[in-house]
Amino acid sequence: MEKVQWGVLGAATIAVEQVIPAMLKSKYCNVLAIASRNKAKAQKIVEKFGISKCYEGYQELLNDTEIEAVYIPLPNHLHVEWAIKALRAGKHVLVEKPAGMNAKEVLGLQDEVQKNPGLKVMEAFMYKFHPQWVKAKELIDSGEIGTLKTIQSSFSFFDDDATSITNRKSFGGGSLMDIGCYSISISRWLFGEEPKSVIASIEYHPEYEVDILASGILEFEHGNATFFCATQLDYTQQAQIFGTKGSIRFEIPFNPPNNRPSKMWLTKDEVITEIEFEICDQYTLQADAFSLAILEDKATPVPLDDAIANLMVIGKLHESHRLGSRVTI
Repeated sequence: MEKVQWGVLGAATIAVEQVIPAMLKSKYCNVLAIASRNKAKAQKIVEKFGISKCYEGYQELLNDTEIEAVYIPLPNHLHVEWAIKALRAGKHVLVEKPAGMNAKEVLGLQDEVQKNPGLKVMEAFMYKFHPQWVKAKELIDSGEIGTLKTIQSSFSFFDDDATSITNRKSFGGGSLMDIGCYSISISRWLFGEEPKSVIASIEYHPEYEVDILASGILEFEHGNATFFCATQLDYTQQAQIFGTKGSIRFEIPFNPPNNRPSKMWLTKDEVITEIEFEICDQYTLQADAFSLAILEDKATPVPLDDAIANLMVIGKLHESHRLGSRVTI
């Protein structure tokens, strides 16, 4: 079976703990190399996973002609810079979310993509590939819960470490960029349109200057989505979807475990139906889907336009808080 030869730019926790192990299980991926500014760190990862090549410096990896695609789990402020360099080196790109610091920056990446029409770029929103979300989208689109009217979601954890990327404003930190982006993404995807306007209330850290608690309302043509995200609250995540004839609730919406079945519940006519999904790894499914698009030269499962639109909403939420009023999009 033909496989895409992958390189990984950076030794981020998500790469080491989630994405690399998932790609090693993939049907269509071969992780050939990893690069880090700290070669000793990269060498440990190479030895742990049995990866063939180790590079000190990201450009060295991009110069490797055997590598066809790169995964970029670097801090947010480096996403666009290295995605563009990867494209110019002739590599396909899977870049962690959010794809850049703001919508304008990712528009610049999109311009580079248009100059390299044979190469593919996708933002790594892995949840879209999990069967529970595929099923939820099917239930909504088929009218199983009637007309979608509102979505409620939240995502939070506690991190007050001053050295954490999450708390570095210049690195693109903050709760909206890190985890609030999920609530925004599911809302836009499930409604199948962009919000008309947003309202937000945001708390910023007095020293770090990043948002540590954000609550928002996204107003769509025929419904709305409400959410909160926080980086200095107890850990939680939840998502509930409400229609005129039923509702959907997830056990673990955004990072369900890859070692046991996941569950969601459909409520209709006061009857609750539990839906269980087979064990799977959403990161593997994402890697397979993107690699298959490369191998078959088809459109990416999620276009880069989606990343731009999500960042646009994040920017408007910050603007709403500054103005103290609803902001149109």
